[in-house]
Amino acid sequence: MENAPAHGVFVWNELNTHDLAAAKAFYAATLGWRFETMPVEGHDDYCIIMMGETRVGGIFMLAGAQFECVPDDWLAYVAVDDVDARIAAVEAKGGTVLRAPFEVPDVGRIAIVRDSGGAVAGWITPRM
Repeated sequence: MENAPAHGVFVWNELNTHDLAAAKAFYAATLGWRFETMPVEGHDDYCIIMMGETRVGGIFMLAGAQFECVPDDWLAYVAVDDVDARIAAVEAKGGTVLRAPFEVPDVGRIAIVRDSGGAVAGWITPRM
């Protein structure tokens, strides 16, 4: 894949929050970020974090009963060469696949993984 990020490199950070307005106000005032809305069919809109003209991360709304006990947090994403093949070893090595691979149009294929120590990250095979 041309211009694809290298396998194993952190490529994205995402704030998961219950209060989008408060998060945007905080980071706009403290870091100078601005925000662009990205419509997502069937879900709340996604918020792209911008520093100048550079996309530096995203904000995901923790909406729904499945997120009631989840605190606001940051989730890092690591580029992988083939997310489906890579998650096959997760459970054998003491980890857990929290969300099986799914497709995000024009972004890539993503899985959410908990490692053997309990840390959570997104693994993504980006679409370039």
